Amino acid sequence: MRSAAAEPIRWIEIAVPSHPEAVEAVSEILSRVGYNGIAVDVPLDAAQPHVVKAYVVYDHAARIKVRRVKEAIGRLQAFGLGPVGDVALRRIADEDWLESWKAQFTPIGIGPFFVRPSWSSARAMGIEIVLDPGMAFGTGLHPTTRQCLEALGEIDARGRSVLDLGTGSGILAIGAAKRGATRVVAVDVDPLSVRAATENARLNNVAVEVREGSAADVGGTFDVVLANLVADVLVAIAADLAARLALGGTLVCAGIVAEKAQQVGDALASFGLTVTGRDDREDWVRLAFTAPAAR
Repeated sequence: MRSAAAEPIRWIEIAVPSHPEAVEAVSEILSRVGYNGIAVDVPLDAAQPHVVKAYVVYDHAARIKVRRVKEAIGRLQAFGLGPVGDVALRRIADEDWLESWKAQFTPIGIGPFFVRPSWSSARAMGIEIVLDPGMAFGTGLHPTTRQCLEALGEIDARGRSVLDLGTGSGILAIGAAKRGATRVVAVDVDPLSVRAATENARLNNVAVEVREGSAADVGGTFDVVLANLVADVLVAIAADLAARLALGGTLVCAGIVAEKAQQVGDALASFGLTVTGRDDREDWVRLAFTAPAAR
């Protein structure tokens, strides 16, 4: 008889088809239960949905984790983001599965940054950010995160203050600190993201003030504000975004589906900000704004 110790670990794959606008929100939900994070399958056909996946060990706690995911996805489906499909489950029995899963997360060069998972020993080809899968990694970095990292790479952060709103894994805040920012504050409304960002900052040996909350909960102003959020949220907090920006400061907004870019631009322009840059990629738009030099 085969011993229990020799039995391969069994897994459950949790897969959720998602409109691009909902990928970040679905990723956050699945990252709460996924072993070593989540993966995002990006379709070749733009008409097809992204598929966010997480893997959990098939044990006595798996049913509870799956139920929690289904409940959270159900609430998200009613929130009004792009369409989110039903949760699909699949059992996997493969003792070599974990290593093959890790193999898909390879180091990624984005602008001046070199992002790698902690288990990779690849030599850094730029400013290294060590980050395990989760909200930042999928089958690559999500396009909106890439856009923000590239924008950050073009900003001279040396000696400047940076605020990262909706920090998630903390990747942008870490990048800002490594680019020489003297003060970096990262906030998120999700306590799990706060915990992850705090740990990732420690892993990268950088000083980041990580807090739970939103733009309205942060005092003072910053030279650079990064907001990788969905369009509806950016519009809703436009006044707070403008209030956090120092005179002549730079605001970078991403997570905007193309059809809502004008709405976001108009909302922030109403508070005196000027659009100074735009990047379009895979139906996503990144907008850069500058605050007036005097009020």
